[in-house]
Amino acid sequence: MRWLSALALNIVLLWSVNAADQAPEHGYVSSAHPLASAAGLSILKQGGNAIDAAIAVTAALAVVEPYGSGLGGGGFYLLRRAGKTANYHFLDARERAPLAAHSDLYRVDGVVDPKLSLDGALAAAIPGIPAALEALTQGHARLPLADNLAPAIALARDGFAIDAVYQERAGWRLAALQKDAESARLFLDQQTIPEQGWILRQPELAATLSLLAQHGQKGFYRGAFAEKLVNAVQAAGGIWSLDDLAHYRVQWRAPLIVPLAQQRQLITAPPPSAGGIAIAQSLLMLQRLPWQQAEPAQRAHYIAEVLRRAYRDRGLLGDPDFVDNPIQALLARQHIIEMTASINVDHATPSSSLAPSAELQEGDHTTHFAVLDQQGNAVAATLSLNMMFGAAFTVPGTGVLLNDEMDDFAADLEGSNAYGLTGSVANQIQAGKRPLSSMSPSFLEGPHDFSAFGTPGGSRIPSMNVLAMLEYLDGKAPAQWVASPRIHHQYLPDILGFEPGTLTLQQQQRLEKKGHTLQELTRNYGNQQVLWWHKQSGQSAGASDPRGHGVSLSH
Repeated sequence: MRWLSALALNIVLLWSVNAADQAPEHGYVSSAHPLASAAGLSILKQGGNAIDAAIAVTAALAVVEPYGSGLGGGGFYLLRRAGKTANYHFLDARERAPLAAHSDLYRVDGVVDPKLSLDGALAAAIPGIPAALEALTQGHARLPLADNLAPAIALARDGFAIDAVYQERAGWRLAALQKDAESARLFLDQQTIPEQGWILRQPELAATLSLLAQHGQKGFYRGAFAEKLVNAVQAAGGIWSLDDLAHYRVQWRAPLIVPLAQQRQLITAPPPSAGGIAIAQSLLMLQRLPWQQAEPAQRAHYIAEVLRRAYRDRGLLGDPDFVDNPIQALLARQHIIEMTASINVDHATPSSSLAPSAELQEGDHTTHFAVLDQQGNAVAATLSLNMMFGAAFTVPGTGVLLNDEMDDFAADLEGSNAYGLTGSVANQIQAGKRPLSSMSPSFLEGPHDFSAFGTPGGSRIPSMNVLAMLEYLDGKAPAQWVASPRIHHQYLPDILGFEPGTLTLQQQQRLEKKGHTLQELTRNYGNQQVLWWHKQSGQSAGASDPRGHGVSLSH
């Protein structure tokens, strides 16, 4: 009850602040691809709001980043609707397991074959993005769906020049793409990685987007188009049915709202995201630790220890339509106090010594964007196909590349998925269930300002969002939020990973002396997209991660 009372108090404080808010001087669109940011900006210039621009960016990313998201995938959308009091909404467009799915789906002779949940039609869950486009339009957009899809339709029809990022992603999944004739035809140049400047044209995808523009989600989930999807999936060994598509629904859920210090609140993703709760727990623990005064190695120690504990609780979570998620218990003041008290200032806590929560034996493969309009409406959205190019299976004649999100379920309680996350009973495969996700689009809002955060990166998403938020809390500019060096700990494996050059040799030695097992990664990771609005002056800004090639554009 104390937690709920604090929440109510925070809402009242925001109410009193909103009356004096100065509208943002500029609208911003931050995304992982310049063409997608431009698509969103064009919609803002046409008089669309942040939700209209979000629809345009979603569709454009499906065209220009086929390795990261698309009509064959899913995602989470976090909305801020401006008004006398700000209202927050969370759209769950996560994929669902087919109705014929079961816990032994990927077992062969009693042993789970991990390849079956990664490549090909059997790896694909029922996509949610087409339904999300209509849900956003009906509830919150100003412009017709056709207007918001027009930039993406033109990009798919006319084509665009691929870049080094596309080449890299295609190289990672080259073998899988080569095995599927339609994927190879669309995304490769005669079975090889295309040269930079090669024009990727997707006329079939343009036609599918046009179908959505004309008929909405019914054009995708029902009728002749649905039959084409199901027939192709079944012919390739998948288990989709017409009922799967006809019964798919997005879910509007209450976002997770957590009071923080200094009259701020965190607004973030609820289950089936595990990331939002991990972010909340991490920030609540760090509020009780002197991380801001600590030297770099000690600060890294504090961050690693709170992440270790936050990721441990992931095993209790699952699809809220199937699992009773103990959200209030996980965020309860006493639980946070106990977890923080268990952190030793001088020594790392071995993950093996932390009793797992009940029933817990538990990459750059997504995309994220953020939009702010001049009325104070905002959207942060994280979209995914799971692995690069998803299941590497494209339905012929549609341009729709399918996801491999079935790998996000716990098919093997003793093993781990492609991100190293171990399984839990709460996240076992069940018919019609949504898999647990690390995706966690988030806002921080207080009396003085509003900010939006999000990134791709698989299991590292929550830790990256926490690190960006700490830069914000340190008073840094948005460009520094996205550029700051990254470390990561996820409970299991018990390793403190860090980007190349993040820690000096002396800092590494200090952390090893504390008992941390360190691993310097071979490359940088993530692609954070952020926004900021100072509500008293109206000043606004956006930033796109320098690790990627995205941009933040203003209007």
